[in-house]
Amino acid sequence: MERECETETGRVSRQRSGRRAEEPDSERSPAFWRAQEMLLLQQVMALAGRKTDPGPALQEMLHLLSELLGLNRGRIVLLDAAGRHGEIRYAYGLTREEVSRGRYGLHEGITGRVLATGQLMVCQNIDRDPLFLGRMVARSRLPEGPVSFIAQPIRVAERTLGVLACHRIRRRPRPLADDLQMLKLLAAYAGQLLQLHAQMQARTESLRQQNRLLSRALASSASRYGIVGSSPRLLQAVTELEQVSDSTASVLLLGESGTGKELFARALHLASPRREAPFIKVNCAAIPETLFESELFGYEKGAFTGAQSLRQGSFEQADGGTLFLDEIGELPLAMQTKLLRTLQEGSITRLGGKSELAIDVRLVAATNRHLEEEVARGAFRQDLYYRLNVIPIRLPSLAERSGDIPALALHHLNRINQANQRNVHLTGGALERLQAYPWPGNIRELGNVIERMVLLTDRAALEAVDVERFLPGEQEMAAGAPGGGAAGGPLPGEGGGPFPGATATVADVRPYVPATSHSPEALCHALRRSGGNKTRAAQLLGLTPRQFSYRWNKLGLAD
Repeated sequence: MERECETETGRVSRQRSGRRAEEPDSERSPAFWRAQEMLLLQQVMALAGRKTDPGPALQEMLHLLSELLGLNRGRIVLLDAAGRHGEIRYAYGLTREEVSRGRYGLHEGITGRVLATGQLMVCQNIDRDPLFLGRMVARSRLPEGPVSFIAQPIRVAERTLGVLACHRIRRRPRPLADDLQMLKLLAAYAGQLLQLHAQMQARTESLRQQNRLLSRALASSASRYGIVGSSPRLLQAVTELEQVSDSTASVLLLGESGTGKELFARALHLASPRREAPFIKVNCAAIPETLFESELFGYEKGAFTGAQSLRQGSFEQADGGTLFLDEIGELPLAMQTKLLRTLQEGSITRLGGKSELAIDVRLVAATNRHLEEEVARGAFRQDLYYRLNVIPIRLPSLAERSGDIPALALHHLNRINQANQRNVHLTGGALERLQAYPWPGNIRELGNVIERMVLLTDRAALEAVDVERFLPGEQEMAAGAPGGGAAGGPLPGEGGGPFPGATATVADVRPYVPATSHSPEALCHALRRSGGNKTRAAQLLGLTPRQFSYRWNKLGLAD
């Protein structure tokens, strides 16, 4: 493209050329050309990094090649995204019409061959080389006498991006090798600029997509589901939830205990077309093994002693709506088989009944276990796992969304203040201390701590030092860690509370621990203290009887 204005570099070079014209012999000296080369490199490198767009720097580079070294009508041809065609993207000394004709297929002419092979090509005389197309510039516009054409590949990481090409007057007092060396350097420079620009564009597009994702999630008003927070991980989970809300596929909510699985299950129900139908929740960890079938599928009158009337099970109650099975990993193997059949057939049979009842239920399951490991050790059916794991959604732990802790703390604080007619509030330092705590029990633990503070404090404004004494101490954290609670260590209810006089309150808070949390010694110690009563032993450890029995059997302990 023709430049309509002259750069400062152009004026300097013209002034220098004018002075040298008075001394024609000096133009043939190597020192003159070295000075021109250094001036060109200095000016080109000064342009690097000024703008994110490489266009101005590359355009000026082609201008300086013409002004300082006499390599005219320079152009940079770049491959398209598919790598099948090249077209002129930057040029100097060419009209717009000429540039528009600069499109080449692979192996088409000299430029096309360089694009295809990545090898330098030099046409010594454009009038005698059959490969030279002469497509852009009419021969009448070129100087008389032999004209050369140089096409230098632009390569980055063994990949050809394009071609740096120009015309050269053969009868010039400058070695061809010097021009080739300079074009090689400038092609490498152009390649680095183009690669950097491509990387920045990719990064920018990635950020744009993330912003669109966050904006869409924010626009969805997650708070309308009762979900508090705006962290990217949380908004990602809400977005995935809304994307699958219209389908009937089973959803498996994964994540640590206390991350709000029931809230997300209800949000999925509210976002779905089933929002007007029932939402039924079942905690599989709270149902005795002998009652699972009647709870899920119901029973007929007279099915067993005490069955005085027909009772609908959870599946039948949720017909047309959503059934949420929390702690699905606690489901006994026998019930896993019946659940799988129900999901496959879309029908149930009440306990004591003979006829099948068709049901239409959207199933949402949740677990804090690694079901893949349960499947590997035979504690969970593989076919049921695949049936449930159609759409897995992982809920972030509170540690992964620590930026939401202040908003969550204030949410719980307002709720508990209203419920208990209190007016406790947290200072900025108190919120920062809450945000710094790891919260192994996630949102549930945060809510418990906030409630504890509201009920037990005698101050209206709580500072960081006040919050500190309500947080679990090191002994309680150790007991809640995997392998904690060994014989001889403090069990819940044995003291070790975070502040004097709060032992009974702390003991009422169940530790948030995985299935492998308690050692055999801790279980045996609790059982001895309870006189062999497993229910009482479970209470001492902050577990349900079913959770205690599961750990007892898993460790292979004899009764």
